[in-house]
Amino acid sequence: MTYHIGIDLGGTKIFGAAVSPDGDTLFTQRQATPRHNYQSTISTICDIVSKIEDQLKNIAPVGICIPGSICPTTGLIQNANSTWLNDKKFHEDLEYSLDRPLKLANDANCFALSESVDGSGENVNSIFGVILGTGVGGGLVIDRQIVNGPRSIGGEWGHCSLPFPEDEEQKNAALCWCGQRGCIESWISGPALIGHHNSEYNTDYKTVEELIASANVGDNRSQMSLDKHASRTARALSMVVNIVDPDVIILGGGLSEMDHLYKVLPQLMADTIFSADPHIDIRRPKFGPTSGVRGAARLWEFI
Repeated sequence: MTYHIGIDLGGTKIFGAAVSPDGDTLFTQRQATPRHNYQSTISTICDIVSKIEDQLKNIAPVGICIPGSICPTTGLIQNANSTWLNDKKFHEDLEYSLDRPLKLANDANCFALSESVDGSGENVNSIFGVILGTGVGGGLVIDRQIVNGPRSIGGEWGHCSLPFPEDEEQKNAALCWCGQRGCIESWISGPALIGHHNSEYNTDYKTVEELIASANVGDNRSQMSLDKHASRTARALSMVVNIVDPDVIILGGGLSEMDHLYKVLPQLMADTIFSADPHIDIRRPKFGPTSGVRGAARLWEFI
């Protein structure tokens, strides 16, 4: 059986796996991402590939997903919130280090592709795959094909301005790492959720899990922050529906594990969806945190 290797280059960890044509995932490897160290990032990926191939006892095609994309006109990485990749010939440098061709795509695109092929979106034509985690990204897949666009920025909703901002949100819009102020990512990513709560209430939460646990035991301030986050996420996603009108939206990333989002988002989005039928189907990912690596491996089949 022929396996492909997928590599998911995240902000905190690099996850690799061998994936079969049937979608089975095995021989997984995880290592911490060498943040802000370009050469070590490449070396770590090569090490993960080598370890998986030692277990496969064979050389395998490699696909990789990153939190950014390749600019078609320059060949350089653009828009990566793992900023040490930006303006580098990462695809070319990694091919040289691995001594073979490889496929590379945006992490949200790979997530959406995985869920489209045999995941939560396999029964529909169009899906918008959402990454809600350290950053905010999106990928559009239609008929099992990634929609990149001529600038390779298809689905990059995280760096649009938050729609329908309230007065407080206009006043407190934060500067995003991309250089713009008030980006969706700077409002609804995991670090943004924690940062806005700590700033407003002078607390020192470190993780979203702490905030949720506090809300679950009756802390009203924590619940208010979760409600604000849901409202902002709903407004941001309704803009996607008004532009793309996908059959389903599938949530991924660490915040996709927040159960309340699947209950409240369709209701909250209804007021800002420009349709007489504002119902939207929001689904959990079938493969959760492994969707990105599965999609990366399947780049060889679908692009």
